[in-house]
Amino acid sequence: MTDPTPLPALPVTFRPGRTRVILLTAGVVIFVVISGVALLLEQLGPGDRFTFILTGALCFWFLARLARVKVVADESGVTVVNIARKRRLAWAEILRVNLRPGDPWVFLDLSDGTSQPALGIQPGIARQRAIADAKALRALTEAHSGSSALPHEPKS
Repeated sequence: MTDPTPLPALPVTFRPGRTRVILLTAGVVIFVVISGVALLLEQLGPGDRFTFILTGALCFWFLARLARVKVVADESGVTVVNIARKRRLAWAEILRVNLRPGDPWVFLDLSDGTSQPALGIQPGIARQRAIADAKALRALTEAHSGSSALPHEPKS
């Protein structure tokens, strides 16, 4: 039998920290390199330079969108911020928090029969951190939903 996961203090934000740092750093480097090339190439006209800089800015913007993913839990529910969409869920809407072996991120099984991906908890670079975050979100869901939709280990 394992000890129950302690509940984190609310509000709490779960996000892939290392992945975020890598994405934002790569975005800045790409923008600086492309902009630097645009400014250093003398044969480029103003329109070409603008196009280079715009391309670097778009690359940074896309990587920043990838880096914005998070899951925020507070007293009234959970806000899931993914790449293109933000969704607010009440605690009662979340039936189960899943992070199975091989999953790229956490999935939330919802009361309407659908599943919501939560990219803010992903085991890519920091697997143990993602597992701990998933357990914490699962414990919060169980504590706030008033039901236990997740299987529990038998008490001895």
